[in-house]
Amino acid sequence: MTGIRRRSPHRVLEIAGPSSNALVAWMQDMMEILCESLTQDQANTYGLVLASGGLPYSMVRSGSGWEIWVDETIHARALDLVAEYDAENSQQPPLDAQTAQEHNKTYTGIWVSLFLLACNMAVNMFGGIGKIAGQYGASAFDILNGDVYRTVTSLMLHADTPHLVGNMAGIAIFGTWVCNITGAGVGWLVILLTGILGNLANAALFQYGHNSIGASTAVFGAVGFLAAYQLDRKIKVVDQRKKAWLPLAGGLALLAFLGTGIHSDLTAHLFGFLAGIFLGLVYAMVLHRLLKKKHQTYCMAATIGIVIFSWLWASDIL
Repeated sequence: MTGIRRRSPHRVLEIAGPSSNALVAWMQDMMEILCESLTQDQANTYGLVLASGGLPYSMVRSGSGWEIWVDETIHARALDLVAEYDAENSQQPPLDAQTAQEHNKTYTGIWVSLFLLACNMAVNMFGGIGKIAGQYGASAFDILNGDVYRTVTSLMLHADTPHLVGNMAGIAIFGTWVCNITGAGVGWLVILLTGILGNLANAALFQYGHNSIGASTAVFGAVGFLAAYQLDRKIKVVDQRKKAWLPLAGGLALLAFLGTGIHSDLTAHLFGFLAGIFLGLVYAMVLHRLLKKKHQTYCMAATIGIVIFSWLWASDIL
């Protein structure tokens, strides 16, 4: 049962908005906590369940989410009512999974796309893409011979304006979608890792005589992550299992439609997509829910650190 506990010791609440010590003291003395660490939709759902049973309740915003408090005299009845609701809806996806995207809006994909634009402007200032691609592109031979930083630096280089604009749009759309599900820190770390893994696999395939640039490996990594995430959600619902493979089919169709142009590196796109599927399934099976804000910050710091470290390594500063 999500967020339900049998008994809870009285404690001071951090109530969002206007509050008073008298209100806090009254809730501690007269009421008991029934559910905690809920999203707003979860709290609203449980509130409707209690209201349908004729039980009064109070819904409070705390530091870790929403809480529901009830009078101590009806605590046992309220607990049974909510437990009965959870048992009847046990085949549905977890509420936090259903509402993660709605309650974690982020538009960092726009900022990352602008970062790609800034990288392109810097490339034009320092000699043009022809020179830069040879030094920092995903050269299969150089990657396999130790220049692993190229798996990162190549993601920020683009051949021309259409190439750049297409990847900026992909990052803004699919990157933002991933981060709405995972949080910005985890999302960008995952997307960067799909690009790295995709470029490593591509280098292992070609071994020599192949060089590529562009963020599209990571863009299709984001597409693969989204496909795997939706696959996991559908498999968990009995009447949706027959449709569980549709997200993967949709992702492959998108790969075929957007990733197979004349000058596109199809294998890099495919490996990025597969890396996204792998990390998406790992995320769905291991994490289950959004990490806390401090962990999101750690992941974002790791993402930025990997990018900075790679460029410092590429510049022989390290």
